[in-house]
Amino acid sequence: MQVEGGCHCGVSRYKARGTPQHVSVCHCDDCRRCSGAPFVSWAAFSSTDFESSGDIKAYASSTHAVRHFCARCGTGLYYVNEEALPGLVDIQTCTLDNPEALAPQLHVQAAEQLGWTLGLEDLPKFDRFPG
Repeated sequence: MQVEGGCHCGVSRYKARGTPQHVSVCHCDDCRRCSGAPFVSWAAFSSTDFESSGDIKAYASSTHAVRHFCARCGTGLYYVNEEALPGLVDIQTCTLDNPEALAPQLHVQAAEQLGWTLGLEDLPKFDRFPG
């Protein structure tokens, strides 16, 4: 398998090959604050099967975690944490060219999950903005 993706403005890109070690949804406070979203979906690939290009900057969001993002538009792209995930690069799956390609298989950091996310499926749905 090979996946490709990139940022909103198109300047920063990445490719990963092989089978992801995991595809997960993370509910931790760190992911929420860095993304501005209630959770983030990740796919972990071997760092030897990953390459990136463009104007990518790094931000140490905690002692061991380094988040990489496009310096031009600010899109979060991938995460490295050699302490928790040695030898892996965790890609934000919604930055994939085809985000449907890697559906999450599990939830992580569920102890920090926002309570209101448990009922999202029960909310009314509209194909576009309600008029």
